[in-house]
Amino acid sequence: MAVYHDSKCRLCRREGMKLFLKGARCMSDKCAIERRAYPPGEHGKSRRVKVTNYGQQLREKQKARRIYGLLERQFRSFFTKAASAKGVTGETLLQMLETRLDNVVYRLGFTPNRASARQLVRHGHVRVNDRAVDIPSFLVKVGDEISIREKSRKLGVVQASLEARKGQPASDWLDLSVEKMSGRVLQIPSRGSIPVPINEQLIVELYSK
Repeated sequence: MAVYHDSKCRLCRREGMKLFLKGARCMSDKCAIERRAYPPGEHGKSRRVKVTNYGQQLREKQKARRIYGLLERQFRSFFTKAASAKGVTGETLLQMLETRLDNVVYRLGFTPNRASARQLVRHGHVRVNDRAVDIPSFLVKVGDEISIREKSRKLGVVQASLEARKGQPASDWLDLSVEKMSGRVLQIPSRGSIPVPINEQLIVELYSK
C-alpha cells in the first residue's frame, strides 16, 4: 500500500494551518507554521493566487485527507460509502473517518498522532473486543472495547503519549480507562464532537460534480 513519506510539516504549510500531524512538536516553537507561515516551495512566500470555488472545495478535501492520513483512493471509497448511507453525507463521512480504528486509538490518547496509531495497529499491538485487529481502517461500532495488548502496554510511545495527555479527557463519545489501557465506544460521534476544522459540505459539493 502506498504511504506518504515526504515532510508532514509541508502539508500543514500548504493548508496554512496546524493539522497536528506530529504530536507534541505541533505545540512547540519548532512547528513549521510558527516559523514559516506560508506555502512550501520556491515561490511560496510571494505567490498570490485567487481562490475559486473549486479551489476552496479541493483544499477542504485535501485538508481532510491529510488530517486522517488517507490517500485519494481510500478517501474516495469512504465518501462513496457515506453517500450511499442514510443521513447527511458530509456528517456521515466524518463519522466514518472518526470511527476508524487508528483514529480511535489516537483519540483515546494511546499515541501522539494518527500516523503512530496506524503503525501501532499494523504491528498487532491493538485488540478490539479482546481480538487482535491489525487493520487501521477497521470501523469500530458502539459497544466495542479497544485495548492495548498486555505485552505492549510498556511501549515507550504509549507510555509517553498517556503521560503527555494526562488530565485531558477523551472524546465525549469514548470512555477511557487508563489503568486497563482500554476504551469503549459509547456512541457514534455527532458533528459537534468531531473537532476537525473541516467544512464537509464543500467536500460533498466537490465529489458531486
